[in-house]
Amino acid sequence: MRLINVENYKIETFMGDAVPEYSILSHTWSQDEVSLHDMQNLDLAKTKKGFRKIEYCCQQARADGWNFAWIDTCCIDKTSSAELSEAINSMYRWYSNAMSCYAYLVDTEVRSTQEFLELLVPKAKGKRFLPRWFSRGWTLQELIAPFDLQFFTVDWVCIGSKRALKGAISAVTGIPASVLDHSKNVYTYPVASRMRWASMRSTTRSEDLAYCLMGIFNVHLPLLYGEGHRAFIRLQEEILKTTNDHTLFIWGLLSEARYQVAPSALFGLWTHRK
Repeated sequence: MRLINVENYKIETFMGDAVPEYSILSHTWSQDEVSLHDMQNLDLAKTKKGFRKIEYCCQQARADGWNFAWIDTCCIDKTSSAELSEAINSMYRWYSNAMSCYAYLVDTEVRSTQEFLELLVPKAKGKRFLPRWFSRGWTLQELIAPFDLQFFTVDWVCIGSKRALKGAISAVTGIPASVLDHSKNVYTYPVASRMRWASMRSTTRSEDLAYCLMGIFNVHLPLLYGEGHRAFIRLQEEILKTTNDHTLFIWGLLSEARYQVAPSALFGLWTHRK
């Protein structure tokens, strides 16, 4: 696992039990992100817009007492398909093991927790503005997995924690407060419920709609970019191999989900398991 040394921004590699305590960043990608290759030349990295969030994350980690931070843009060698696959299959665990998670809401400029609450659940009727972070596929696991998650605005103003805001977040996402405060294990919820939490989220690549859910269902898949919607079918087939939860067959009927494996295919796989 590669981590950023928050004092000097150098990338360090750790194996197995040698991984130290670390903080982790949750964010939505934009243009001009900093890659692992860019971090080899800090002068170059600092010229990119994406370095701003790296600085914010490292500064916060230092303030919180952590020596290392993990950020997906620059801690994964995305030129290596093997490393990318391992990282994506490990992502849920990495967020779960983080000492602190910082959710960076780049499109949010409120100045207080109360303003953030009113943004999420406005008192007046009308169209609600929801930060983009709440609509992306990858940030679903990044919301659920960490025990300690803090929200930050575009200027890195802390506007509350997941636990403090669990009621409003639950209302917005449909995820029970008991999952958000970790009083109940996410894996005890029916497959259909977990699928519904993801059904209104989107990803840039169609395959990622499946890959970003592996951790929430505690399954692993090889990454096959280029397979399109077939990835989501493979995800459901893999879930079926590990559970007798029949709600897998009906979740698409209970949500506005985009993709659902054909019932006949699922029934055939189910019969094969008997």
